[in-house]
Amino acid sequence: MFSKFSKYQVATALAIFFHLIGLLGILYSDRDFFIRSTPFNLLLMFGLLIWTQPGINRSFIVFFSACFVVGIGVEVIGVSTGLLFGDYRYGTVLGPRFEQVPLIIGINWFLIIYCCGISIHTLLMKLINRVAAGEGNKPRVLKALSVMVDGATLAVFFDWVMEPVAVKLGYWQWLGNGEIPFFNYFCWFGVSLLLLGLFHFMSFSKNNKFAINLLLIQLMFFLLLRTFI
Repeated sequence: MFSKFSKYQVATALAIFFHLIGLLGILYSDRDFFIRSTPFNLLLMFGLLIWTQPGINRSFIVFFSACFVVGIGVEVIGVSTGLLFGDYRYGTVLGPRFEQVPLIIGINWFLIIYCCGISIHTLLMKLINRVAAGEGNKPRVLKALSVMVDGATLAVFFDWVMEPVAVKLGYWQWLGNGEIPFFNYFCWFGVSLLLLGLFHFMSFSKNNKFAINLLLIQLMFFLLLRTFI
């Protein structure tokens, strides 16, 4: 039966199904159960991305490892010192923690950076290549800056959509007056820019349609929750 469908189609259907179940569960059923299921959902999405990634090689593994380590590292600095992102603390619903930072956050950094990188790479490469063909050369600097800056901007937009929902669901909380500081988004942009630079220059396949679909699914998921909770 499933042989009629591509990996991308199967993965997208599964992502829609589990996000829809989570959305309905949070809004209309046992909210606490579905909130605590978040790490399992993120691990499933991570597994689907790995499954749909064509030709996993050493560069891809290095990129994933960098996202995980840097993600956990900057969050530990943020939680411990407030020097990055602002004054915040994680709740207990995201599973096992290292230095007060849930380990699943490292996976989440990879998911966001990878999906934003793939999306911007796919959307812009045709346009940039068309410009290059007209000028008779390939603007490598333009390609790199487009992926890094536009990808980081997209990652910040994703965080902006997600932040109020994450606070309401108890993923983390902002201390002080409880407002989300602009400094958080500034740091998100900087860290995302760094990781997307690595994404651009590492030699692995950047053709994964499911990554684009997953980004759209997660954006819709958080937009709906932001509207109704």
